[in-house]
Amino acid sequence: MPKGFFNIPEVKNEPVKSYAPGTPERKELQEKIKELRSMTVSLPMIIGGREVTTDKKIEMHPPHDLGHLLGHYYQGDASHVSQAIDAALEAREKWSKMSWQHRAAIFLKAADLLSGPYRSKINAATMLGQSKNAFQSEIDAACELADFYRYGVKCMVDIYEMQPESSKGIWNYAAYRPLEGFVFALTPFNFTSIAGNLPVAPALMGNTVVWKPSKTAVYSAAVIMEVLREAGVPDGVINLVHVSGPTAADVVFSHPDFAGIHFTGSTGVFQNIWKTIGENIHKYKTYPRIVGETGGKDFIFADNTADIDALATAFVRGAFEYQGQKCSAASRIYIPKSIWPKAWAAIEAQLKTVKMGGPEDFTNFVNAVIDESSFDKLKGFIDNAQKDADAEVIFGGKCDKSKGYFIEPTVILAHKPDYITMQEELFGPVVTVYVYEDDKLDETLTILDNTSMYALTGAVFSQDRYSIEKIMDRLENAAGNFYINDKPTGAVVGQQPFGGARGSGTNDKAGSVFNFIRWVSMRAVKENFVPPHNYMYPNFLPDKE
Repeated sequence: MPKGFFNIPEVKNEPVKSYAPGTPERKELQEKIKELRSMTVSLPMIIGGREVTTDKKIEMHPPHDLGHLLGHYYQGDASHVSQAIDAALEAREKWSKMSWQHRAAIFLKAADLLSGPYRSKINAATMLGQSKNAFQSEIDAACELADFYRYGVKCMVDIYEMQPESSKGIWNYAAYRPLEGFVFALTPFNFTSIAGNLPVAPALMGNTVVWKPSKTAVYSAAVIMEVLREAGVPDGVINLVHVSGPTAADVVFSHPDFAGIHFTGSTGVFQNIWKTIGENIHKYKTYPRIVGETGGKDFIFADNTADIDALATAFVRGAFEYQGQKCSAASRIYIPKSIWPKAWAAIEAQLKTVKMGGPEDFTNFVNAVIDESSFDKLKGFIDNAQKDADAEVIFGGKCDKSKGYFIEPTVILAHKPDYITMQEELFGPVVTVYVYEDDKLDETLTILDNTSMYALTGAVFSQDRYSIEKIMDRLENAAGNFYINDKPTGAVVGQQPFGGARGSGTNDKAGSVFNFIRWVSMRAVKENFVPPHNYMYPNFLPDKE
């Protein structure tokens, strides 16, 4: 089959709007935020195309404004998970047979809806529900999610174009079938784009899905579902349920038609999921696909040639954008002693200008952490660092949950490289610095590589190309996404396929062909146009006399 046989619209990354003062998008978004704050919503589950309510309503409050009620969502139970599975299996026959062009059209339309008429709504819902500022919401909920859908169509086509060779008289081709059963999508709070991509990637390849979003991101999930339904996703293809994780797991992982899980979340949860699937493997009709991106203890490593101002900016952005609640957020920083005084002076100067507050004020760089349990965990680590002899808090450290879950950008200076905050994933606006002796660079690289179970993202800052090559080589397995003279966050769909190994996941690279190929099962087809009519091969013939 010739390359380019499948014709699709040109795929480009969605341009990011600035939301600078005086721009139309800033005014539009501010008006949408006011609109959403003025109403109280009730969000049902969507099962088989039906809006499903229960007698249990859960309140939703902005993490930065706990006194404001955004609305409620309806909490389901095990029976609703079973209903969602039944709906997915019922929808599977027609959806799996739908031609690729029509599946593609649905999600291309969804991308245009997100980047057009729904842009302000998906951003506002993310800002209010997940306390994410305007720029972070724009690059996530609007741009990256639209990119996921458009690049997903391209990935689908790229897979279908992967065809085997054919010899004379033979036609060989590959049919990429959806998985036999349903796929379970379990999504996090921190990226609306991830929440919207995890159920859609399998669906685009012809699978049907049961989707359980994070309880702290139900508001934006409801908007995603609204977009998908308007785009034409048929009833039962993606089923949205609001249940607890254990409730969903009990039903999903015991079902014989469970065919795969698309997951982003904590390493501990993912490991337990894997264990449960292994224990139940005899129950399933097929071997389930297990695709997951989990945690990170992401690093920045600088040598003594690093550009100080670039390092400082990467430090502040990498560690504190979205309150450090990105899987890729810079969490441990290694800086040589010779440049530490200048580096810290530049970092501290930037940090002193950072504003913290609700995302409705567009000048606030840092907003609230997601919930009380996260706040309490982070505060505990900060309090301990203020008392420990092996560390000191050199910036920030104040925590206040009287109005919202606010934690100042906090920098801990570790006096030993294995201090607990150099090892544990914190998932918040807390970063730890270790200052190493310049002549111990090699030793420090070994420490970095061995300190954490994770291998998601990392960055090197250096102006010496030999040093860059050496550090990249030494840290080959320490990060699935590696950055040179840039912060370790902000992977762009189609440009930096995202995912990590070790304790950070299966490294199936979201938004790339490597992820999408996990949601199909290849059938190789051979057709012989002129089949033989005798079983004998030439070597069986007798020699001529």
